[in-house]
Amino acid sequence: APDAQAHNSPPFRYAPARKQIIEENLKDMLDQGIISPSASSWASPVILAPKKDGTLRFCVDYRKLNSVTIRDSYPIPRIDDTLDSLQEAKFVSTLDLRSGYWQVEMDKNSREKTAFVTHKGLFEFNVMPFGLTNAPATFQRLMDIVLAGLKWQCCLVYIDDVVIFSPTFEQHIKDLEKVFQALQSANLTLKASKCQFCRREMRYLGHIITQNGIKPDPDLIKSVKNFLQPKKIKDVQSFLGLTGYYR
Repeated sequence: APDAQAHNSPPFRYAPARKQIIEENLKDMLDQGIISPSASSWASPVILAPKKDGTLRFCVDYRKLNSVTIRDSYPIPRIDDTLDSLQEAKFVSTLDLRSGYWQVEMDKNSREKTAFVTHKGLFEFNVMPFGLTNAPATFQRLMDIVLAGLKWQCCLVYIDDVVIFSPTFEQHIKDLEKVFQALQSANLTLKASKCQFCRREMRYLGHIITQNGIKPDPDLIKSVKNFLQPKKIKDVQSFLGLTGYYR
């Protein structure tokens, strides 16, 4: 909100090993031009969130900033509508945009609000960081503009998940070329190691896409069945996140 008061949180206290992780992330982001030193009156704390492989992910806790942010009402596609369009797909490919949100430049007047505090000082993002309440809507709008004319015809976009679908292999190659050209024109880059091409069966949005239709991902179903009874609000939130694909 325009009249929102800046909040200033102190840095969280971390053990030396975790401080080193923060320092490594800072250096990497500074070297890439992702962040810059800041003199902002805003300051959000850094948190290290555990990933599935046991390593830690550098994140910024933007909850206070998000609480005073005017929400962007741009719609995120319904998962069921997205899956309905894939019922007749014979060949599918999925694309992974390299650090998707970081490919969106922040408005210069808004950068100070993304400032975060660490034991090494105050920094702000030059690109759109993860954790902002409007980041998904902003990225969805961007992708809808970039792939206008192709979306719902030969490709679908769910925030940063892009899937290309076609009835034949020959058509699929042509559709891939169209999508690649659109992304290239927008200077958007892909992470090749995470892209999958010309598959007859593929996991997408918690489901398995096959030539014979779409079915729930058995691994997710197993996780739901084995989920321990929630004892805290955080446990309930985790369960809802796990089952979100099937609401």
